[in-house]
Amino acid sequence: MKIYTKTGDAGMTGLFAGPRVSKADPRICAYGTVDELNAVLGTLRASGVPDDLNPILEKIQVDLFSIGAELSTPDPDANGVRFLGKIDIEKLEKWIDQLEESLPPLKQFILPGGSVAAAMLHLGRTVCRRAEREVVSLASHEGVADCSTVIVYLNRLSDLLFVMARRANQLVGESDVPWHRPTT
Repeated sequence: MKIYTKTGDAGMTGLFAGPRVSKADPRICAYGTVDELNAVLGTLRASGVPDDLNPILEKIQVDLFSIGAELSTPDPDANGVRFLGKIDIEKLEKWIDQLEESLPPLKQFILPGGSVAAAMLHLGRTVCRRAEREVVSLASHEGVADCSTVIVYLNRLSDLLFVMARRANQLVGESDVPWHRPTT
């Protein structure tokens, strides 16, 4: 089987168990950004991440692929592609709480940066926030299946990626980079 089908050459793509839609459709934008986030996290894992963060990131990548499947399906319930639930969100919260226990309290805003792993986690956090905004936009369209679990998951995930960035810096002895109010 060839990787190219030529069926998308006119700017249309097929949904799983659904119609063909524009590649600019809000659904395509939403799951495309989730896919982009997954690729950012994969790049991070390939370039080196502290060992205690790697299994968390792998689980997140699996979850993101599941979210992509759900978002690419107009009727995820009828097609059996609702894979995430409350337990997955609780797992993110547990990881946030565990990682925060080892971090000093945050007393000011920080800039994305420090170690390469932390900077890439911040990049993932910003892509995650964009994915969340795009799913919220998708959910506002009439006839779109409930996306509330995905929205909560992405919201919590962006918090986790922020905490992981701080932890990645801590593990290699880098300090968070504080933001200072500009002086004029």
